[in-house]
Amino acid sequence: MLAETICSAVSAAGLGIAAITAYRKRFLAATRIAAYSLIPVGLVMTGVVQWVSDLVFKPSTWVGFGVLGLSWVLFASSRAVERRRGGTRKERKAAARAEQGAAVAPAASAPSLGAGQSAAPQTKANAKPSAEPQEDFSDIEAILKKHGI
Repeated sequence: MLAETICSAVSAAGLGIAAITAYRKRFLAATRIAAYSLIPVGLVMTGVVQWVSDLVFKPSTWVGFGVLGLSWVLFASSRAVERRRGGTRKERKAAARAEQGAAVAPAASAPSLGAGQSAAPQTKANAKPSAEPQEDFSDIEAILKKHGI
């Protein structure tokens, strides 16, 4: 009841200011002021003010907001722990399988040998240091494997 009275008083004051503004020949501004001043009365007539006052003054509503806040905190903290551990359980299992597959066949991603070339790996004594450094694409390969490409 108090909220409806306050909204009516605000609307009446706004309409009074709009009338003074119109008297000063500023009709566009007076129209805007009148439009803004009719909003509180419209909210009272639609029942929004009653709904909001019931929402604000009920303890069960505030307990509900508290429960929603607690839910959000639990969700956010679980996501933070998940990021710190390195992903979801599914992602960790996939990474473990990929590591296990790399241990079983370490040269699986190496290019195939052409005809007539030996498949025997070079030893350190046989290997000749090259003048230019070898490019290492292992990090790029890991990213592509992660995305299934």
